[in-house]
Amino acid sequence: MDQKIFINKAEASGIIALDLLNYKPTTEIVELDIKDYLFMGMIVKEKEFKESIAAVDFSVYNEKAVGIICSTDAIIPPWAFMMLMEKLSPYAVYADLNSAETILLDLWKRRLMYADLKCYKNQKVVVRASADYDPSLYLLAAGLLKPLVKTLMYGEIGLPKVIFKS
Repeated sequence: MDQKIFINKAEASGIIALDLLNYKPTTEIVELDIKDYLFMGMIVKEKEFKESIAAVDFSVYNEKAVGIICSTDAIIPPWAFMMLMEKLSPYAVYADLNSAETILLDLWKRRLMYADLKCYKNQKVVVRASADYDPSLYLLAAGLLKPLVKTLMYGEIGLPKVIFKS
């Protein structure tokens, strides 16, 4: 009887995969368009601005990240943003003057920067490839992993591209 033993070479390689998706924030991200609180959608008039944001139920932003945008070409004084933040702060977990897409990337990078990556120390690590991820995430991952890992790779365990080898 001839028994064939199959060896999983990918498993035997000792390569550990890091998937950036594991660090993607799960917080809901929404946009708040400041134009809705401007006089005629274009002008910041202090009294009208205060009245318009006083009428808003900011609890709808509870436990959300908020991207504050202005879809019109209005000049917004800094105190207006401060007033918005004062109203948002009891509810929003995060707020910034950016689109929802940019905030997602910022929060994703932040989660990666503060992640405990010690488990990758002196290991052969492949950062999983995905065309859906912003390249800046790979840049950040490489910078964080290089001082730790023995080998840094990109792609998949079975067919990685070696980036760095100590």
